[in-house]
Amino acid sequence: MRFLPHVTVATIIEDQGRFLLVKELINGREVFNQPAGHLEANESLIQASIRETMEETGWEVKPFAVTGIYLYTAPANAVTYQRVCFAAKPIKHHTDATLDAGILGPHWCTREELLSLEAQWRSPMVLQCIDDYLNKPHYNLDVLR
Repeated sequence: MRFLPHVTVATIIEDQGRFLLVKELINGREVFNQPAGHLEANESLIQASIRETMEETGWEVKPFAVTGIYLYTAPANAVTYQRVCFAAKPIKHHTDATLDAGILGPHWCTREELLSLEAQWRSPMVLQCIDDYLNKPHYNLDVLR
């Protein structure tokens, strides 16, 4: 059997020490995640980051760095996800944007506030990506080909 990981993107958006998260409904449970989703056909990873952020938060963003590339196997379904995480600047909030189904809305919080929401993280990747953004090198977008 062939191993077929799902290619996904996630975006870290920071504004004055607060991070833009998405509150969403997954299997009847409210969870928090970065704006994130699957790469679509004929789309670059950067384009996917911009699109997913808009679809899930209504925020227009400008990616400026890659903060990490991760493999995560979800315990619930044993699916492996390859996540490319970007750092982006918030440009404009489109308050009239229609958000994807299942999205309850954008939510800004500090890292400390996020720690208090641990039971509601979609996965451990939520904190790991923020911590890598805060503490690890950022990579120029030119690293992507």
